[in-house]
Amino acid sequence: MYSVKVLKLILGLILFGWASTALAHTFFSGLTELSINANSKKIEIIHQFTAHDVENLVAKQQKINFSPEHPKYEELIKQYFEQHFIIRRNKNLIKLNWVGLEVRLGKIYTYQESSSGQYLSGLIITNNLLINTYPKQINTVNYQNQMMKGSLMFSQSQISVEIENITRAQ
Repeated sequence: MYSVKVLKLILGLILFGWASTALAHTFFSGLTELSINANSKKIEIIHQFTAHDVENLVAKQQKINFSPEHPKYEELIKQYFEQHFIIRRNKNLIKLNWVGLEVRLGKIYTYQESSSGQYLSGLIITNNLLINTYPKQINTVNYQNQMMKGSLMFSQSQISVEIENITRAQ
């Protein structure tokens, strides 16, 4: 007969094993909302990613311990997003201004905007955020303005996509 201590130890090990596999995820995704503000005519961009995925990526690239307490936390994330999320029109780069970031409930939300945003059709989006580090990473960009809306998917096999004027808002 097993003692109560042994049974508790076995139960604890089983729960620890279950919890550790539940915490490690194998699905990597990012979500970006891209829209034109009807009043300001600016392109507004909101990115949402799992915080520890972004932090692990920056730590690996910079070879540092990286967390929200790091003195360059926002700056390093800003640099990464500016290098890996790019918008062009007719091969001309559209400058994206950094608005800021926040971390909530295990997610990082980053905010960008651009003053050149009359319409979305013809924009070429390059989005390889986290794709080189996490080969299974899938990024979705949802876009909309008064004339159109749709979604674009990005992965290792497709990092640049043009918004075409085929999906009309209803």
